[in-house]
Amino acid sequence: MVKLEEVVDEDFLKPQEGPIDDDEWDTDSESDASSTYSADEPVSDETLYERLLALQDMLSPHTRRSLSSKYNTASSVLKTGLSWGGKTLWVVSTSMLLIAVPWALAYSEEQMLAEQEREMQMQQRANEFLTAPAGTEPATGAKPAL
Repeated sequence: MVKLEEVVDEDFLKPQEGPIDDDEWDTDSESDASSTYSADEPVSDETLYERLLALQDMLSPHTRRSLSSKYNTASSVLKTGLSWGGKTLWVVSTSMLLIAVPWALAYSEEQMLAEQEREMQMQQRANEFLTAPAGTEPATGAKPAL
């Protein structure tokens, strides 16, 4: 059989530190924060991570679960969006390299050929104009009216 025995915590029996009813507390006086800490008190070796972990006690478990769920959902949506965005960017850039660049090169080559043809026609007209006899007009492709 199990026998239960109550063990009283020693800290529970100690009187609490704080103002004694006989003492008066001066709440109207102005004091700076540096005067509340003395050089004799040891500085805590608590890390930032430990302080952040201690902050979780400020929130109820329901609120922590809710915030965690919202954070996980937002991070999942962001990761998925970035993944799809990266894949879309890859498809668009490779399509531009494989389709648009050759098309642009072919189009610019066609424009250069058209420009060369115009220049050749202008040179041919200039040669006809310069080699035509003084009293006749150069042939422009139209027959003079009779």
